[in-house]
Amino acid sequence: MVMSSSLGYPRIGENREWKKTLEQYWTGKVDEDSFQERIEKIRLEHVKKQLEQGVELIPLGDFSLYDHVLDTAVMFGMIPDRFNYKGGKVTLGTYFDIARGAKGAAAAEMTKWFNTNYHYIVPEIGESVPELVENRPLFYYREAKEKLGIKGKPVIVGPFTFVKLSKGYEEADYQTLVNDLVPLYGKILRELQEEGVEWVQIDEPILCTSITKQEINRFKDAYGILKQAAPDVKIILQTYFDHVEHFKEVTAIPVDGIGMDFIHDRGENMTALKENGFPGDKILAAGVVDGRNIWRTNLDKAHSFLSQLTEHVSKDRLIIQPSSSLLHVPVTVGNEEALDQTLRNGLSFADEKLQEVVILTRALGKGIWTVQKEVDECLKSIGDLHSSSIRNVQSVQDEINGLTSVEVGRRSPFSIRREAQTKLPLLPTTTIGSFPQTREVRRQRMKWRKGELEEGEYQQFIRAEIKRWIDIQEEIGLDVFVHGEFERTDMVEFFGEKLEGFHFTTFGWVQSYGSRCVKPPIIYGDVNFKEPMTVKETVYAQSLTDKPVKGMVTGPITILNWSFVRDDIPRHTVANQIAISLRKEIKSLEDHGIWMIQVDEPALREGLPLKKERWDEYLQAAVFSFKLATSSVQNETQIHTHMCYSDFEDIIEAIRNLDADVLSIETSRSHGELINVFEENTYDKGIGLGVYDIHSPHIPGREKIISHTRQSLNVLDPKQFWINPDCGLKTRGVPETISSLKVMVEAAKQVREELLVKRES
Repeated sequence: MVMSSSLGYPRIGENREWKKTLEQYWTGKVDEDSFQERIEKIRLEHVKKQLEQGVELIPLGDFSLYDHVLDTAVMFGMIPDRFNYKGGKVTLGTYFDIARGAKGAAAAEMTKWFNTNYHYIVPEIGESVPELVENRPLFYYREAKEKLGIKGKPVIVGPFTFVKLSKGYEEADYQTLVNDLVPLYGKILRELQEEGVEWVQIDEPILCTSITKQEINRFKDAYGILKQAAPDVKIILQTYFDHVEHFKEVTAIPVDGIGMDFIHDRGENMTALKENGFPGDKILAAGVVDGRNIWRTNLDKAHSFLSQLTEHVSKDRLIIQPSSSLLHVPVTVGNEEALDQTLRNGLSFADEKLQEVVILTRALGKGIWTVQKEVDECLKSIGDLHSSSIRNVQSVQDEINGLTSVEVGRRSPFSIRREAQTKLPLLPTTTIGSFPQTREVRRQRMKWRKGELEEGEYQQFIRAEIKRWIDIQEEIGLDVFVHGEFERTDMVEFFGEKLEGFHFTTFGWVQSYGSRCVKPPIIYGDVNFKEPMTVKETVYAQSLTDKPVKGMVTGPITILNWSFVRDDIPRHTVANQIAISLRKEIKSLEDHGIWMIQVDEPALREGLPLKKERWDEYLQAAVFSFKLATSSVQNETQIHTHMCYSDFEDIIEAIRNLDADVLSIETSRSHGELINVFEENTYDKGIGLGVYDIHSPHIPGREKIISHTRQSLNVLDPKQFWINPDCGLKTRGVPETISSLKVMVEAAKQVREELLVKRES
């Protein structure tokens, strides 16, 4: 009979209790024993919730103290040498040092998990041979069995995906590294088999990228070894985020089941299944509930789709599940009492998605008539949302239809614009935008939101913070200032609150990296500009100094990719709606005398499709939206953009095409490796390579910044080069921020003097 399954559950908890527990431990407010007790309680509560929803195959080991890829590296003792690891089970201190950095040891690099807004810690392949120092899946299986009486489904990142996501090796060594890991995976499975485990989920989303048939043949050999190691354990080879590459070869891999995403595959998985059939000795785990977006599943359509599947795969060989882990969505709609009712009825978060999985399982197994009430309610809710006035704003739709007549190129080439723009010293120093959001800033904002602080009092407080940090920037000696963004909770949420077509949850948090949680806006209607959003604070900051102050705007693609986006129209149409609104905002800043405007696009690369053949289509649309927002300005206006934690070599041509005057990017965690991109690719505009890691609480070393800068100047013209941190400083403390920026400015001055001496000599 058809079964229900979950691939992974949000770690953070309904009230972010996971985040709060982590941060209490990091700040020394709880000791390690108390921390572990609290974390265990949270972890088991998550398992119980899935059990109570009626899910039959409950994932175990998807929970993490920071990141599941880091967990995998730690399980195999793959610890960078700089952390002085001596073997054996990795301590909690070392685990967090890898993620967050330690004195004298930089944190491991962090980058996007495929095309999502989740960041994973990049494993570093060292000289040491991996070994199994802790069987994590076995630990979590035993815990759930002993304390909850359930036999769950251990979840593991597969060996091929793990190595592909790692760094520090040559491509020629890829298969050797996989071969080193396969026996360790075999040992994990063998110990799970001895414990009585029936099902194991091994995640290999790399199968949905543009890989070759030759690579997939290597999967056959490796998974053949794993099946021999534990023949009684049923392995589900789980894929997600797109359709599998080379369907026939993937379904021939010697495992017991294949998990496929039938939501984000654009119909390709079903087409391949119809053309090739599905092996009679395997189970198909069908992802038919969207694990990445928050819209209610059309149960009628999903049931019809599943009925079509049964023409090719019998019901007793079907598992119904979300398309991916529910890590990417909030926990529950149940607490969102303040939401507009029409919108609320159209939403589905993690708990509701599991309910949908269970409903669809029952409908397929016992007949749709057994869930007709749920189906009818679902269809009404979806219909009400689609017909709402917010999704049918004629003026916005007229602007979108008129885009063919809009110019999206700058008035003059960069060489001419540069001469017209503000003159700055060599190696100008600046920051990325935000300054520390102290407890007092957050407290005053909360009082204002609750109505406990009058509008005038709140604005006075914000102006005082802006003035304080303008004075601090003057004292530090920065060349280009920012106003600090004290009025903003989040770089996307802020703009969403001021544009029509957005809505916000109260508890809709998701994990971005580590304990960093974000509350993505919901784009549920046509996006429309109402009034200037950033002008007041920026103009006030500029009035306090003769130094240029950057206007700070979040770009259209980042707003799109960091929001939950309506699914009834194409994503690029939504991006262009946002861009038209930002175009009006940028024009307003310029009209008020702001001649430097930073339009941040840190999420541009993360939207890349997993299939390389679709990259050009996405990048062309992204570049169009950015230029639609920015290209109406005068030559004198300098457009900056910021990107972070990306493989820039993949998008260097698109970055050029953005035609921004200054690009700032991260290089601190990647230890200057991004500089290599500019050795191989010409870039003629301004560029700021982030010289220190703001995600680490440690003050950067002056000599290290100087070394980074000198290294960069080996491949970049000093006239191009800017000095800045690698990201915004919102999450940092005030003393460390001031100290770090002072070190950065001192380092910049020293290198500037060295360059001037060279010129004179």
